Amino acid sequence: MATDARTTGEAAAPPSTTPEEAGAVEAPDERAVMREAWLTLSVVSLASIFSGMSGSALNVALPTVVRHFDASATAASWMLLAFMLANTVLMIFFGRLADMFGRRSMYLMGLATFTLASFLCGLAPNAWTVVALRVLQAAGAAMLLTNSAALVTAAFPRARLGQGMGIYLASFSVAQLLGPTVGGVLAEHAGWRWVFWFNVPVGLLCLAWGAWALPRVARSGQRQGIDIPGNLLVLVALGSGLAALSQATTLGWTSWVVIGGLVVFVLGMPTFVLFERRVTHPLVDMTLFRDRPFALGLLASFLNSTSQAGVLLLFSLYFQAVQGVDPLTAGLRVLPLAVATLIFSSSSGLFQRWISPRALAVVGNLCTGAGLSVLAWSVITEAGYVAIAAGLVLAGAGSGLFMPSNTTALMGAMPHERLGIANAMRLMLQQSGFVVGTAVVLSVLTAPLAPELRQYAFAGTLSDVSADGLADLLRGYQWTLFTMLTLNAATVLTSLAALRASRRTGGAVTPLAGPTAGR
Repeated sequence: MATDARTTGEAAAPPSTTPEEAGAVEAPDERAVMREAWLTLSVVSLASIFSGMSGSALNVALPTVVRHFDASATAASWMLLAFMLANTVLMIFFGRLADMFGRRSMYLMGLATFTLASFLCGLAPNAWTVVALRVLQAAGAAMLLTNSAALVTAAFPRARLGQGMGIYLASFSVAQLLGPTVGGVLAEHAGWRWVFWFNVPVGLLCLAWGAWALPRVARSGQRQGIDIPGNLLVLVALGSGLAALSQATTLGWTSWVVIGGLVVFVLGMPTFVLFERRVTHPLVDMTLFRDRPFALGLLASFLNSTSQAGVLLLFSLYFQAVQGVDPLTAGLRVLPLAVATLIFSSSSGLFQRWISPRALAVVGNLCTGAGLSVLAWSVITEAGYVAIAAGLVLAGAGSGLFMPSNTTALMGAMPHERLGIANAMRLMLQQSGFVVGTAVVLSVLTAPLAPELRQYAFAGTLSDVSADGLADLLRGYQWTLFTMLTLNAATVLTSLAALRASRRTGGAVTPLAGPTAGR
């Protein structure tokens, strides 16, 4: 396979050289190609595990960090939301920069940025400094996430790409599996700073390994424009909406801050859509939404992320704030979620031999709904751990089935020249779902609590402070799980609509036209 084919989006033959001539001159030995591919995969997978563990570790260790700083409920929630929002907004922006300056350089810069931010987080003097540094961490993570799949795709021959991509995607499940335990151990025995500092030696190792193992490739020379106004519109609109949601339970829905934030969101998003339809190099390619199965699949991805965003965080807090266990025990108790996700995600390809990806996505959503129902019943009846673990397994299995199946359905029928922007849009909406879902979960969860008790819920010490507050928190858990179930029902209906639309079109992609088509 020719080098230019292997490094699509990264390298190209010189203008004066035809593809055939380039292939004749530079046909690498297959063994050398695979050696380079496995080296690239080792870098990407290791970095994905290390960066992914950071977020799941903080979910479990959040009460320890909150207690150290005596942080407010707002600061505690924004330690999570700031990362998600910045990561979501910056992904496509850094994807454009990678096209201009090279994926290898951008990937290594992402590793360096994430590692430096992790070190600085451990030195933070107060909670809001942690929030600011989490934004820097998110920038590094965005550089990694937008380039990881592209590096794997460029490195592997098409016949072996499924194998490489499967291992790469499994690395995120490994991160989710290890993160809660690592977070619990560090918070319990090493202190809150090491929840961030454990990233530093691993990050330096990844950086050194990546500098040696990632191949140097020539850039294509193409210069796509950067949609700075589009990025700013998304940041202002989505950020305002999230800020309003996070403050609604503290200030009340009639507060001018909450109303103003929601107004900016409601006006800003349609403005963004209108702007993107006219700009030469849009942040989001609106012509792709003309394909009905693709558009419904994207909506299902967003709704699924929204409905599942808070499961790990909810029950990490539940075990600490309601049952009064230590962070390590809480981390161990949420492991069934990650184990089930890893097993069923890895098995998704096997299931797709007998059932179509879109149908399997529906099955995954139904499985998630069953898990959320069991979790809601467990909270209402104050059932034991076995019932909660069963709910976590079902929710994890649903996530493991839905994510790879829906991604396969979205990307499988897409023309090759549209894969990059389609994948970027999928990632952006998926991450947006996690952001919105986390904001909704945190707001609904603490709504029944008196404002002065909310910080104790995030600190995991509410059971020691107020019996009445604990009862209110349990009511908040019920409200939150019913909200997640409602969102899950919407996801099931959307996935069914995508399945029916796909069957009507026979899996074909609607021809795309317009100023950005075929770009």
